[in-house]
Amino acid sequence: MPATPPIDIAVIINDEAWPDNLEARAEEAVFAALKLAKPRIKGAAELSILLTNDEEQHELNRQWRGKDGSTNVLSFPQVEPFGPVVGLLGDITLARETLEREAAEQGTSFADHFTHLVVHGFLHILGYDHLTDAEALQMESLETQILASLGVEDPYAD
Repeated sequence: MPATPPIDIAVIINDEAWPDNLEARAEEAVFAALKLAKPRIKGAAELSILLTNDEEQHELNRQWRGKDGSTNVLSFPQVEPFGPVVGLLGDITLARETLEREAAEQGTSFADHFTHLVVHGFLHILGYDHLTDAEALQMESLETQILASLGVEDPYAD
């Protein structure tokens, strides 16, 4: 795999209260996930990461998932699960207030929780899920490996 995968990552900030300089951290998380998940990279690809607030995330969650509430991360894949990485991969959205609250509740830094959720969201883009116990175990194990490669502690450890 090339040192820098041919993926254009657009980080869009819809809420001015997000901390500065998260773009590089988001890219690092996606590239680490690519390295360890080892999908088939077939060519140039695009991914968008929307940094928003609970209000907008609530609306997206209601509109696309039928859930009446905000959530930390949403993924909108545009590729077949476990298909080749090429073209428009999809969108990931993150809700700032939810991330802040969860990081405080979990006793982790905002930056580490942000990194975890970017990795989590991107694994969903690639096709991973956690609907069954077996899927959850596979996805969480991969997340833990990716995060360890970035110096982030295991979010699933007790």
